[in-house]
Amino acid sequence: MSVVAALGRPDPVGTDAASPQVPGARRGARRLLAPGVLYLVVFFVLPVGVLLATSFYARVPGGELGEYTPALRWQNYPEALAQFWPQLARSFGFAAVATVAALLVGYPMAYLIAVRARGRPGLQGLLVVLVVAPFFTSFILRTVAWKQILADQGEVVGALRWLHVLPPDGRLSAAPAAVVIGLTYSFLPFMVLPLFASLERLDPRLLEAGTDLYATPLTTFRTVTLPLSMPGVVAGTLLTFIPAVGDYVNASLLGNNTTTTMVGQVIDQRFFRTVDYPTAAVLSVVLMVAILALVSLYVRRAGTEELV
Repeated sequence: MSVVAALGRPDPVGTDAASPQVPGARRGARRLLAPGVLYLVVFFVLPVGVLLATSFYARVPGGELGEYTPALRWQNYPEALAQFWPQLARSFGFAAVATVAALLVGYPMAYLIAVRARGRPGLQGLLVVLVVAPFFTSFILRTVAWKQILADQGEVVGALRWLHVLPPDGRLSAAPAAVVIGLTYSFLPFMVLPLFASLERLDPRLLEAGTDLYATPLTTFRTVTLPLSMPGVVAGTLLTFIPAVGDYVNASLLGNNTTTTMVGQVIDQRFFRTVDYPTAAVLSVVLMVAILALVSLYVRRAGTEELV
């Protein structure tokens, strides 16, 4: 009975010995977190604050080009949106199409590497290297190469004309299609790698169970493989969509600067050439807020809130 009573009571010695360790552990955790928090404050919070403040600046009356003064000029936002909403909408449209195209191309690639090549480490490693190999080449050079591939007299356009996919005078270069193709190619590895990591963790016994239950390959994919790989799908689409919205290299090199201008080009022009800092800041803030809102909505609708 005394043993039971002793076990039922809290140990005063253990409590007293453990209590001094809790504040010390908290202080140690704060010290470990301090460098990361300082880095985020200096290189993220402060720049975003400066960007937000710049978006309200007002031009100095009679001042020189690029001379602004701190103010709370709320009119900067409706004026910038009224002038450049087509470029904003086009950026999100191009990025959405490129993301869907990258998913349609990248999912079979990731499935081949993760599932079909499972058990053959050499082949699997080679395929992963082939996916990331384009990163060893300059982003600009890869984009210029696509400009040559999609040229009017190139083999790709010639084959599409021969197949009557394009009219005799049709073209891909300096067109929205070229920009979307460039975006899809540029960010395809960002889609494949998360999908590969998600599919590699898939238990092969689940696929075998689907076969044993007389499910067709399509049914097994729809009910087993795709739901279990949704974290990879969400991560891949986010890693592709977010940088594609703000990209301006593909639109500058592969587009025609009239029907293909994206918001990244406008921000670059307003900041470095026109020296219109408030408008560039407004577009940057709007782009950031719109991306955060869309990403939050998408992740919650996809049922993977833990990724946010």
